[in-house]
Parts: sequence; C-alpha cells; structure tokens
Amino acid sequence: MERLALLAAAFGAMLLTAVSGLAIIPALHRLHFGQTIKEIGPTWHQGKNGTPTMGGLTFYLGALGGAAAGYATLAVSLPGLLGGMASQGTVRLIVSLLTAYAFGLVGFLDDYIKVAKKRNLGLKARYKIAAQILITGAFLASLQLNGTLNTAVSLPLVGVVDFGYFYYPISFFLIIGMVNAVNLTDGIDGLASSVTFLVMLGFMFMASWLGHTDMALFAAAVAGGCAGFLAWNFYPARCFMGDTGSMFLGGAVVAAAYGIGHPELLCFFGIVYLAEAFSVILQVLYFRYTKRKYGQGRRIFKMSPIHHHFEMCGWSEVKIVSVFSIVTISFVFLGCLYMYLS
Repeated sequence: MERLALLAAAFGAMLLTAVSGLAIIPALHRLHFGQTIKEIGPTWHQGKNGTPTMGGLTFYLGALGGAAAGYATLAVSLPGLLGGMASQGTVRLIVSLLTAYAFGLVGFLDDYIKVAKKRNLGLKARYKIAAQILITGAFLASLQLNGTLNTAVSLPLVGVVDFGYFYYPISFFLIIGMVNAVNLTDGIDGLASSVTFLVMLGFMFMASWLGHTDMALFAAAVAGGCAGFLAWNFYPARCFMGDTGSMFLGGAVVAAAYGIGHPELLCFFGIVYLAEAFSVILQVLYFRYTKRKYGQGRRIFKMSPIHHHFEMCGWSEVKIVSVFSIVTISFVFLGCLYMYLS
C-alpha cells in the first residue's frame, strides 16, 4: 500500500500543479508580474522579457495536495502505520513541508519586490540571509526536538564521523548554501524543474528503502510538482518559477536529505546545484584575483552560473537540460550505490 500512497502523492501533485497553472498563470499575466531579463545575460534571452514569473505558486498547491493525498491513502489503508498526528514520522513530514514553504516565502517576497515594487535587486541580501538563518535554525531545532537529528554522518572514503557540536554550524552552511545553489540553477527553461524532479525521485527511493514512509511521501509530492510545472516551464517556457519556486525547491531538497538522516547524499544528488554554485564562486574569485594582479579581471567561464557558459558555447537550452539531467541521474545512482555499500 506504500506504493499506492507514493503514486497518489506524485500524480496528485503533478495534476494539481499542472491544472492550477490554468488559473495562476493568466492571473500573473493580468497583474503584469513578468520577468525582467538582465542585460548582462545572453542577448537571446531578451525575447523572454515579460514572461510571467512566480509560477512556483503552482507547485505550492501541488506539493501540499500531493502530500495530503498520499497521507490520506496510507491513513485509510494502513491506519496503524503512521500512528496518528503525534507520530515522529508525521511531525517530520509537517516540518519538511513548513521548511520548504518558509524558504519559498523568502523567494516570494524577493520576487514580489522585484515585479510589484519595481526594485530590480529585490529583497536586500542581508534580510534574505537573516531569514534563511532563522528558517534553518528552526528546522534543525525541530528535528532535534523530534528526535530525528543525528550528528554522526557517513562520509565517502572516510566512514562514519560524529561531528558533535560542529554538526550545527556545518549544517547552517550546507543548508543555506544548497538552497541558494538551487536558486542559481533556475536560469534556463526547465532546468531547475528537471534536475529537482530527478533529485526528489532519488530521495523518494532512499526514504522508502530506509523505512521513512513520511519522507518518501514528501519527496514524491515535490517530484510530482516539478513534473507538473514542466508543462508550463519546459522550453519554450510560458512561465518561470522565480525565486518563489526555486527557494521552495531548495528548502525541499535539504528537508528531504536531513529528514532521512543522510545530508551527505546532497554531495551526490545535488551535484548539479554544487557545480552551479562553485562556478559562480570560482568566477568571482578568479576575476578579483586577476584584476588585482594584472589590473584587468579575467574569467574562467564565458559566463556563470555554468549553464550560461554552455549557452555561450552554442548549446541549446534543451541540450543543457538533457545533459545536466543525465549527470543528475548518474550521481543519484552513485549516491544510492554508496548508501547500499555503506
């Protein structure tokens, strides 16, 4: 019956996300909540100016509806499995959803300020980071109080390491960094949705294998939401998810990893997110270094994040999404294999 519940969560989220776009996307059009394309980006992106953004609102509904459908299926067929609303698993599911929505709210405020208040920079960086720190602290505290946080982590080539109190500052850095890395990945049509769909399928499989039915439902619902949003976001996109969606997905990814007690899987499953983030960091550091040393800044990549580098090399958006998805599938498989062997 767990498989039936996962199917209910995934397909329920997919259908609700896709169908809700019929109402939400025209509403974004009427409100003139269109994306402003920066001039520093690829010139051919200028044709996307005015495309509705904040489309992530569609899988806000989808993820919640899918999780509820999956939970209801389990509650009806196996009433003793979840043990009622006070069970550890149910609390963890609720905490994961709230964490994703909390990060999504930060993204929503950022988008709203950009499109409604006409401030291109959106929410000020210090406020954004402060909010992310508060959300991360609340998330870790919730897991600790629920008894599902373990400071011992299994690391590739090292083995199990108990970080003790160092676990918390490392987690703050990892969670906030990963959320913003997912945000950076949302730069071309369908990329963040496709990659995150595969990542959440990986977490669904691992959660089910480890016996975390609650987190498997959560991952299935988010994966279904991503699949439903691709109906609107695949090239050529009729709607962008905006920070509203990418921050939500970032929160969902870290919630899934910590919810099953294996944040180290982010190093495997999140390889594309990490590549996107590190390409930006390397580009900035190298530019500053060469400007200081030679008086003129130089670049490693034609443009960062790295998906734009491949665009500047002549790759189509569909090709980039396809290749990055293949890379994600490969590393999801490696992550699952690592867990099996360890």
